[in-house]
Amino acid sequence: MGSIHAFLAGVNDYPPSVAGPLSGCVNDVSEAGRLLTERTGGAAQVRTVLDREVTVSAVEDGIRSFLGSAGSGDTALFWFSGHGTEQAATGADLLIEATGRNQALVCADGPLSDKRLGALLDEVAARGANVVAVLDCCYSGGASRDGDPNLTARFAPPRPGWRLGRDAVPSGRPARHLLLAASRLDQLSYEGWFDGRAHGVFTHALLAAARAAGPDATYRQLLAAADARVRRCGGRQQPVLFPDAPGVADLPFLAGAVAGEVGELLLRCGPHGWEVDCGSGHGLRDGAGAGGTEFTVVGEGPGAGAVVRARVVRADRSLVDPVGWVPGEERVYPVALTALAAAPATVSAEGPGGRLREAIASYGPAGGPAPLLRVVEEPEEQGDPHFRVLLAEGTARVLGRDGTDFVPPLPYSDAGRVVDCLSHLARWHRLRELVSRPSVLDNQVSVEIVPWDAPDGPALLPDGRGEIVRAYEPGDGDGPREPWVSIRLHNRSTRPLWCVLLDLTDSYACDPVLFPGHFIGPGRTGYALDGDPVRLFLPATRPLVPGAEVRDWLKLIVAEGELNTVPFRMRAWDPTARADNRAGAAGVAETTGADGVLRFGAPGFPSGAREAGRVPQGAGPGRWATRTIALRTVVPPAGY
Repeated sequence: MGSIHAFLAGVNDYPPSVAGPLSGCVNDVSEAGRLLTERTGGAAQVRTVLDREVTVSAVEDGIRSFLGSAGSGDTALFWFSGHGTEQAATGADLLIEATGRNQALVCADGPLSDKRLGALLDEVAARGANVVAVLDCCYSGGASRDGDPNLTARFAPPRPGWRLGRDAVPSGRPARHLLLAASRLDQLSYEGWFDGRAHGVFTHALLAAARAAGPDATYRQLLAAADARVRRCGGRQQPVLFPDAPGVADLPFLAGAVAGEVGELLLRCGPHGWEVDCGSGHGLRDGAGAGGTEFTVVGEGPGAGAVVRARVVRADRSLVDPVGWVPGEERVYPVALTALAAAPATVSAEGPGGRLREAIASYGPAGGPAPLLRVVEEPEEQGDPHFRVLLAEGTARVLGRDGTDFVPPLPYSDAGRVVDCLSHLARWHRLRELVSRPSVLDNQVSVEIVPWDAPDGPALLPDGRGEIVRAYEPGDGDGPREPWVSIRLHNRSTRPLWCVLLDLTDSYACDPVLFPGHFIGPGRTGYALDGDPVRLFLPATRPLVPGAEVRDWLKLIVAEGELNTVPFRMRAWDPTARADNRAGAAGVAETTGADGVLRFGAPGFPSGAREAGRVPQGAGPGRWATRTIALRTVVPPAGY
């Protein structure tokens, strides 16, 4: 494994003559640096420049001299958070700018064109290093503000005298470096507030995805996970991976650099009592809601199957209490996370929101607050996900940070119905973003999607958006023909593993119908729908017109033992049907996680599951891992 060289640049404090100030760029590179330190145990070589130190010459020198020291097999990472700009292309530039615009990063003293940046990065890559650039800035025009107090665009209008055209002669060869960009060339990128800190929307999503991912997660997989998180903020920016062809994109993130091997979580008796080496820095909820987090002793040794519950979650560990058993103080127990208390979604009411606030405050158990929702008043208090509820003229609109509607407007005459909707959305987003701690089960089961008419062909790869795209084809007089695929799950490990494949739809449904939960033997393959074709089609409510599309997220959950799949089942959001999502409803809290806790327990009933290999008897939940595949089905814009 090679070494890591990272050059990080973030600019909040621009001179007024260059651009307006930003708030989250320094936080972006600070958190990126912290992640690098955590992942490599401090072995990564990191250089950080901030604010007015980020000049054009400093960036060029940092890439040439610092990243240029990376050799064959090393990873060279360039990260920029700040403004971007664009300008109409003229003359020869029109030959290489398909958009008709030139783009550039905005340093503290002016622009650095994307062509110049690309040439510098390719020089480093030519020496054998794997070069990756993360750019959280705008690439296109627009206003620096969009009338939205929740988001700020990272765009600086070009100043008189700026020349953004070709200042590096293209080599004529494909780019040697990999680019993870915050948005497309025709989009702005934004920053906002997340749990009291300003961050770029893309950076916040990418870092969260990287922290949740296992050590073998690829750049392509991380981009797909980050894209899903960005979509929760609305539809105004779409992260891009370029090039999306096989190559660096399919290498492990940072060459899989981790400090030591992925091992068990451990329960031990520390100076403040029993503790597990997993805390808020690993994605657990802290504060008042920490008590819903539980760990279960795994393996066949003493205490197997016993549970401990968190009482205090710190950054690096959780202080826990045994539930109904007495561990031996001289022993260390391997444990797995089996009940997860995630932070609630935040909600802001814009307009006469008194009835909505009252409904949220009385929605939970015993008439208490809704466990999955928290009302906030200031942008600095917003979490992830965040729902804006716009109340006006007797309706309630549930919006993302950028004003995109999650669902059609609801009548505000029934505030409880609005809370039903918010709770449903919060549950669905929690399932879609469900991730495990890095685990020995990571990447032990592969998910392969192949065209139905080419079952022996290569698996389909995600595009630059991190999505696998399938298109309707011309029909024989009955309209366009839906695409069919085969989905197979291959267990690459040496032991049987239990798998379930969830289908989360953009109608906010979740169902394990594709692969409902079965053991797959070592070296064996399980097939979705028992080998029948998986039909990809638009729902009846969406006309088959050019440009129409539907999105699915396929979430694989792998475990050592069988899990209860009831918490993973959700109907699509139906504005006309009253569904009781209340945490206080009989049986609902235990089965759906409506109490704010998602439990990974064994099923309380015989599974009756077919086997794809030998099924271990009496296996408990044990360790688990997740993977998400984004799938988009489209009607082509023309040609059918």
